[in-house]
Amino acid sequence: MHNARMHHAIVGPGGVGGLIGGCLAKFGEDVTMVVRPEAAEKYPHQLTVESTLGNFTAPIKVSASVPACDVVWIAVKTTQLETALASFSSDTPTRGIVPLQNGIDHAGMLQRRYGAERVFPGTFAGESERVAAGHIAHRSPFARLQLIGGARPLLTGTLEQFRQFGFMVDFIDDEATLLWSKLVILAPLALVTSAAGAPIGEIASSPEWRPRLESCVREACTVAIAERAHVNADVCLGLIGKLPYAMRSSMQKDLEQGNPIEVDAIGGPILRAGKRHGIPVPVTEALVEMVTERTPQAS
Repeated sequence: MHNARMHHAIVGPGGVGGLIGGCLAKFGEDVTMVVRPEAAEKYPHQLTVESTLGNFTAPIKVSASVPACDVVWIAVKTTQLETALASFSSDTPTRGIVPLQNGIDHAGMLQRRYGAERVFPGTFAGESERVAAGHIAHRSPFARLQLIGGARPLLTGTLEQFRQFGFMVDFIDDEATLLWSKLVILAPLALVTSAAGAPIGEIASSPEWRPRLESCVREACTVAIAERAHVNADVCLGLIGKLPYAMRSSMQKDLEQGNPIEVDAIGGPILRAGKRHGIPVPVTEALVEMVTERTPQAS
């Protein structure tokens, strides 16, 4: 049961953070959006969410630093993580910290910095983006939120609220499985759509790109299994086959907009773990190189 009202701070007011914060505010929770100091004064004190699960507007508070609260949700891109953490003192009273970054390496870093007993890694899957300050568009027909099992005492009621709204939610007891089970789908999708400059539907029907996607999934799963994660390449490919035709990865969008991309956070763990375990990942290596060459910094 979810009884007492909780106070949530959202670090990162983008597509994912805005959607999470907006839903929590809609559920009746206290929500503080933590934004850059220069944006705090003009940031709206409500979130407008357009979602395939329902449209709504909900009231929020705004701050340039993380206040004392029950839960801190960290929803910035990994390229912005260190900068964003300047708003969050390790002395700030909080019962739980939920990082939702892509990749693997951030979880251990945050646990070392803030204490493993209160850092509860999670993952979000879905296409959600900020179209303006305080205005979020969640366009995919699904939203999936998974948290490490240790978060159950604090967030069972909260996840039940997300489930009732239409999210798919789960607690996963094994951290390697939690993080890798997203990455083995995300990395192939992000790398292939970014390298090709095409949505997933075009990739799936392309005789040039579909084999690369499938090989990248299989390489990622082989590495993940070596890292003791429970994943299955055929299941992953089946899930990818159900994605909307026009869906684009956030890496692809960032690349097209000239923004920093998460190529190391998303592709790097596969390359590094492959090297550690002596597992060749040639397709992943080639895709990372192709995407890197397409970045503005590389040109």
